[in-house]
Amino acid sequence: MKAERLVYETEGVESYVAYQVEHENEPLKPGPAFPFVKALMTVNSRLRELYPDGEELFDIVLMTNNHAQVGVRLINSINHYDLTIERFCMTGGKSPIGYLKAYMTNLYLSKDAEKVTEAIDEGIAAATMFMRDTENDLCDNQLRVAFDGDAVLFSDESEIIVKQSGLDSFFEHEKKFENKPLAQGPLKCFLEALGKLQRKFYAKNERLDCPIRTFLVTARSAASSGARVLKTLRSWGLEIDEALFLAGAPKGPLLQKIKPHIYFDDEMFHIEGAKELGTISAHVPYGIGQKYHKGKLIEQPKKE
Repeated sequence: MKAERLVYETEGVESYVAYQVEHENEPLKPGPAFPFVKALMTVNSRLRELYPDGEELFDIVLMTNNHAQVGVRLINSINHYDLTIERFCMTGGKSPIGYLKAYMTNLYLSKDAEKVTEAIDEGIAAATMFMRDTENDLCDNQLRVAFDGDAVLFSDESEIIVKQSGLDSFFEHEKKFENKPLAQGPLKCFLEALGKLQRKFYAKNERLDCPIRTFLVTARSAASSGARVLKTLRSWGLEIDEALFLAGAPKGPLLQKIKPHIYFDDEMFHIEGAKELGTISAHVPYGIGQKYHKGKLIEQPKKE
């Protein structure tokens, strides 16, 4: 909705609504979350085949602060692309964040970083979407979701030690507390939701043909700090299909091979590297990493 947004910013809300009504028979262009939503629908189709009367499916809700008059264009666009989105929440200029808990939201995606931060502060898994710089073919019969570890699936407790005391102190800390599970991070509940649906396929002996695959892609090294991560997931009763410990190597090239429909990371440095190589990326604005860029502390504005 870039062109539409420009009308809103330059001419105001009345011209924006009039523009949308005038163009309501023209479908909107796909945004960064479009392939992810299509992949969710693929999983739902498989679930309906295995469980014709089952109600445990991905429930996709369109949350927007658009006015109701824009709804016709949104509906026309959804029908044009054959998307199954039955629930709309159009708040007429108000933030939709207050409705997220009422919808029992497991994941909220937006291009608006402020709304995402607000959702995380409310205890809801959320991330800011970024359009990839280059196109990369994605799997059309399996949903692939990749997560960073610290400050995404897990809390930022270990990352704080890295940033403030260095790698040696971090390695010592992780060895000492190897058997103590990490606290949960903002995206843990979404991994739980994915795992719950994965087990429905396993129950039908479909593990090898499961249409959901999860990846942990972390800058941690396996030998010195990987065990705590894996033991934490085990203590939560959660599985991850593939775990990649990169020991500080760039994530972009590996993500290019994985081809996830969405990749979550708390550091913009990794988001930028991923989207440059064609990965759909989502920034999780949580934890101490927000104060750093490429390992260096960002100068904070002085309070008067």
